[in-house]
Amino acid sequence: MIDLELHVQLAETWRKPRGLWGWLTDNHHTTIGMNFIVTSFVFFLLGGIEAILMRTQLARPENHFVTNDFYNQLFTTHGSTMMFLFAVPMIEGLGIYIVPLMLGTRQMSFPRLNQFSYFSYLIGGLLLYAGFFLNFGPDAGWFSYVPLSGPEFAPGKRIDIWAQMITFTEIGSLGGAVSMIATIFKHRAPGMSLNRMPLFVWGELVTSFMIVFAMPAVMVASSMLASDRLIATQFFNKAEGGDVLLWQHLFWFFGHPEVYIIFIPGTTMMSTLVSAFTKRPVFGYVGMVLSLVATAFVGFGVWVHHMFATGLPELGLSFFTASSVLITIPTAFQVFSWIITIFHGKFIVRTPMLYVLGFLFIFVMGGLSGVMLASTPLDWQLHDTFFVVAHLHYVLIGGMLFPLIGALTYWFPKFTGKMMNETLGRWTFAFFFVGFNLTFFPMHNLGLHGMPRRVYTYLPTMGWNNLNMLSTVGAYVLGVGVLLFMANAVISLRSGAIAGDNPWGSFSLEWFTSSPPPPYNFLYLPTTRDRYEIWTMADDQPLVTGFRPDRREVLITKLMDAFPDHKIETPRPTIWPTLLAGATGIGVITAIFTPWGVPLGMLLAGIALTGWFWPKPPHHELLEEQP
Repeated sequence: MIDLELHVQLAETWRKPRGLWGWLTDNHHTTIGMNFIVTSFVFFLLGGIEAILMRTQLARPENHFVTNDFYNQLFTTHGSTMMFLFAVPMIEGLGIYIVPLMLGTRQMSFPRLNQFSYFSYLIGGLLLYAGFFLNFGPDAGWFSYVPLSGPEFAPGKRIDIWAQMITFTEIGSLGGAVSMIATIFKHRAPGMSLNRMPLFVWGELVTSFMIVFAMPAVMVASSMLASDRLIATQFFNKAEGGDVLLWQHLFWFFGHPEVYIIFIPGTTMMSTLVSAFTKRPVFGYVGMVLSLVATAFVGFGVWVHHMFATGLPELGLSFFTASSVLITIPTAFQVFSWIITIFHGKFIVRTPMLYVLGFLFIFVMGGLSGVMLASTPLDWQLHDTFFVVAHLHYVLIGGMLFPLIGALTYWFPKFTGKMMNETLGRWTFAFFFVGFNLTFFPMHNLGLHGMPRRVYTYLPTMGWNNLNMLSTVGAYVLGVGVLLFMANAVISLRSGAIAGDNPWGSFSLEWFTSSPPPPYNFLYLPTTRDRYEIWTMADDQPLVTGFRPDRREVLITKLMDAFPDHKIETPRPTIWPTLLAGATGIGVITAIFTPWGVPLGMLLAGIALTGWFWPKPPHHELLEEQP
């Protein structure tokens, strides 16, 4: 009866507002996380449709399915969508939803910052697609090389839309990363020292630090490009003392760490799935953590391998060749650790585990082609061919999409309380695996036969016809796999089997509460004694009490060993972060057309910030010592 009364009080205190107003105001991590997941998946579908259209155009030579101008918009919007609007936001959204549950806390740090980040990201995505659907979408590639994207060769507002979209999405990524770092460091369950954190939490922590260091580079670059185009600065104009290679250095200093920002969470999803379906701790925990950190550090030293063909000094190229090969070592350690874990564990073949096996096959192939491209002489021959397209997709889709679909299947019961259909899940994997390899493996041969990327048609005498048709068929098969996954999710949500609290018999604290979690996450906060807590939790293990049920209080713990420190009250739902994102959007978008957008945006943002920071009665108490 005491637990029931406490549940009622906490449910009322942490109650989420419903409807449109709830969507605009709620800042709980499960709401913001699900907003990111659903929105980024919608953008993934749009990017996939664009890919289907491009492959249809390239299915046969001298095709007139789309015009060359529309094709340029297609491949630019497709790349921008997948890199900026799908991959990183999806990873952040999954982390925002799952990590606080894994840490045994009720809310993230800076929940209003998370709310602002989501709506900034949403506005950036809508800006890109507003331009695309109105036929003035960006057309210089997702990398927007200058001078092609400069005012001389790209008049109009197409590239301005792309540059301002970058501003919005990176604001969203940075805000989410700062909140994630603070949450992992200060909101862990008592006893969860740094060396007891789940590997998925480590992946989100390392990724968040990479975002903090990498994203400002592309924000600076896009702001400089917008300045060149809108107010006639000359950052990239060589005739006026600028440098076109400056753009590539700034962009790829972000762009290659972006690959590992996408890939590192994928590897920790793998570790989670491998442990859950072998019933064994992942081999080499410390080595796995160090591999993540090493990948992050070395990942910031390989950006020039995108620039081997730009005429840089050969001595410099040798260093970046070495670092590009060096980064395979920590990744190889992880691969062998997973294999050892599977070999010595109790291998349980369920749908998420199929994606683990698919990942191992596809990502290793992508890594091997990456080692090939790290060689400067070979890169000179294959640069800007379809071989590079194949390598990129084998690394990113193999390294992120396969683990992601497996993880979404694994955590679907946590989101919904329902199990996904196992038979339909296996068919989905089959279409994903066959369709992916049928789409991208032929591109290796197309590149070796000299087909350049970013061309919208080709002559029949080039000998590329059959491989392009095969690749297009594979794209449609892959599209069927995506549709099957969506159908499985919808059917399971409506009539799937009830999951129970921990349907997989897994090990981490997100399964310590009900599925889906209540609005307050945990009735009593858990404590930990082990890395795989649920598997080793004792019946008499203490829980954290002492919170006022009429306040949204969370526990703050020490950085290293997670000793209880104090408790704080987190903000309730509010409209101000959403209004600030809207004010920022008005200012930045209006600035594309008139300089008055800057003062207008500052005025509106000032009003929103005044409401955000208006003094409120503080509620801060020291935590009473627990027995």
